[in-house]
Amino acid sequence: FFANRNFVLTTSVGLAVGIFMFGSMSYLPTYLQMVHAMSPTTAGLMMTPMMLGVMGTSTIVGGIVSRTGKYKRYPIIGMIATAAALALLSTLEPDTSLVVIGLYLFLLGFGVGNAMQILVLIVQNSFPIAVVGTATAANNFFRQIGGAIGSALVGGIFVANLRDQLATRMPAAIQELGADAANYKDMLASGTSRLPPAAVTHLPEPLRLAIDYAYNDALTPVFLMLVPLALVSAVILIFVREDNLKDTIS
Repeated sequence: FFANRNFVLTTSVGLAVGIFMFGSMSYLPTYLQMVHAMSPTTAGLMMTPMMLGVMGTSTIVGGIVSRTGKYKRYPIIGMIATAAALALLSTLEPDTSLVVIGLYLFLLGFGVGNAMQILVLIVQNSFPIAVVGTATAANNFFRQIGGAIGSALVGGIFVANLRDQLATRMPAAIQELGADAANYKDMLASGTSRLPPAAVTHLPEPLRLAIDYAYNDALTPVFLMLVPLALVSAVILIFVREDNLKDTIS
């Protein structure tokens, strides 16, 4: 398998797709709960635009590829769209409207949808039928590894950033409370990570805003860090060899 150029290139990019997809999906719902005071159900539903982008684009592009036999351009377009979506997500602010967030997530889904299934198609088209199942499973395996790496990478950087942001913002927020500060010092000393999102909405405004901006400024830079990986993936896919789609079993 690793002697096949298309397999190596598409599997490498598939690993990156796992990082984009699972890295963003793992922490965006929590971000929406903390910053936009959503319930867990509503925050989960906010991921719908992304999944519509993935499924809708995959279906439409799959039909086009079946008719034309041309597939190389779509993953490249997908990685460029993914880079644009990640760059836009890095500009989020606590007051960004949910409509704008939904549009950014749809663009991310559009990018992933252009690439994910076509990468599997390229792998399947590069091997004889006797080993297509094994090749497909290997490709999916590396995408799952990418998902694990993405969740761990985004989570590690996010938690480190959040710790720094809270350490910077919380003392000033507590000072703004004046005489009421003593009522919240003990609670916050135990760690804001133990505060459920629903409790944050009931905090005094200085504390709530400090936590909102801390979460926002901890997560959004991570999206910007992933942009170069998406662009590198687009460059890698330029070197994929576009063979004719197989129409016989051999």
